[in-house]
Amino acid sequence: MAKTKTKWVCQSCGYESFSYLGRCPDCNNFATFCEEVVQEPTAAKTNSASVILNVDLSAKKIKDIENDEKIRLKTDMQEFDRVLGGGFVAGSLVLLAGDPGIGKSTLILQTCKNLCSKKENKDPICALYICAEESPQQVKLRAQRLGVDAENLYVTNQNCLEEVIKQIDEIKPDFLVVDSIQAVYSSQITSSSGSVSQIRECTNILMHIAKQKNITTVIIGHVTKEGNIAGPKVLEHMVDCVINFEGDRYKSYRILRSIKNRFGTTSEVGVFNMEDDGLNEVLNPSELFLNPSDTSNCGCSIIATLEGTRVLLLEIQALTGSTPYPNPRRVARGIEYNRLLQILAVLEKRVGLNLSKQDVYINVIGGIDIIEPAADLGVALAVLSCARDIPLKNKTVMIGEVGLSGEIRAADNLEKRLKEAQKLGFEYAIIPKVNKNIAQKIEKLQIKTIQVTKLTDAIIQAFKQD
Repeated sequence: MAKTKTKWVCQSCGYESFSYLGRCPDCNNFATFCEEVVQEPTAAKTNSASVILNVDLSAKKIKDIENDEKIRLKTDMQEFDRVLGGGFVAGSLVLLAGDPGIGKSTLILQTCKNLCSKKENKDPICALYICAEESPQQVKLRAQRLGVDAENLYVTNQNCLEEVIKQIDEIKPDFLVVDSIQAVYSSQITSSSGSVSQIRECTNILMHIAKQKNITTVIIGHVTKEGNIAGPKVLEHMVDCVINFEGDRYKSYRILRSIKNRFGTTSEVGVFNMEDDGLNEVLNPSELFLNPSDTSNCGCSIIATLEGTRVLLLEIQALTGSTPYPNPRRVARGIEYNRLLQILAVLEKRVGLNLSKQDVYINVIGGIDIIEPAADLGVALAVLSCARDIPLKNKTVMIGEVGLSGEIRAADNLEKRLKEAQKLGFEYAIIPKVNKNIAQKIEKLQIKTIQVTKLTDAIIQAFKQD
């Protein structure tokens, strides 16, 4: 009898080795290798994806390809549709990931409820929910709490992918949900469910089903303790859209963030509030993240940042204090750590603020991670306000990137930011003077703009009280 061949596969990145390794040389994670049996490709496995396809795959000229005008499925949830780029694209494969208990199943069950109430080509949309981790009775309990009682929503707890394909052929759904991809396995692979081989093969087959049968498919995935999406990195490359569902389990709001989207803008965010009846949309999240008090506190500044196409007004808090240690601490929550070090270096060199013996803590209220550099001015003024114990001008928003020479550089979509600030009652805005191309547009706004070229000019204007 021939000896069974095995291999060791990293469950984090999919790296393969002929022997066990304590540390993966690709992703540098420890104790992530699992032994899997090497199988020769058989006819059944080779044709596993082709048997489900019964469509014309011949090449066509791009001008001859017909596109349906109703190619997008609206979820009737503005926050979800914004993150998706206008709704689900028919035949797309979407990966929804998040921490355990964050509300992924709740969100997708509410989406099924809204979709099943719609009609496409005079026929109601049919949805199939594969609850691989729960029983149908458990899903029914959640559905009763959320008020989901659609007649054309089917639920099954099949784990075997081949049985799932039979259900798809029988029901012919327009919308498919797999909860979760880590719990689904293919009988053609000997490794256990959740392994790299199983996730890669099952996702590949589901991708073929979605594309060739025009079924909008959502697969729910787990995350690791570091917050990364569990499974091989190729999983994120195969899908059309990767969405992260984030939030603090001790707070009620949730943030839906688009990481990858082939049919829309990346870095879009949607904000929801978890309540007893499910997830409710927060249409104006700036009011959620801002301090309702009108008086300014020392070390606090307001910035207008862009998350995709949405403008968010966020509060940045800074805290400085003397330290008995030779190396002061620098803690940044919500902004990049190296970006904070650069801003502090500019403050010391160009402004003369000595922070060599002081700890500096930066926190962005709401748990939003700010990536764009237009928040630099708000961070710098917040640190200076706390260090000098002087509040900034009330009802003022800060917009601008701080250069290494202390200059205030231009920010994109400045008019859009100012309109959002004006809508929320802000009276002043410190902006870069280099944005001259929109001078006529911002003159029509009621908010008063203060244009500055240097960080020192911004400091004088920000601490100047009326």
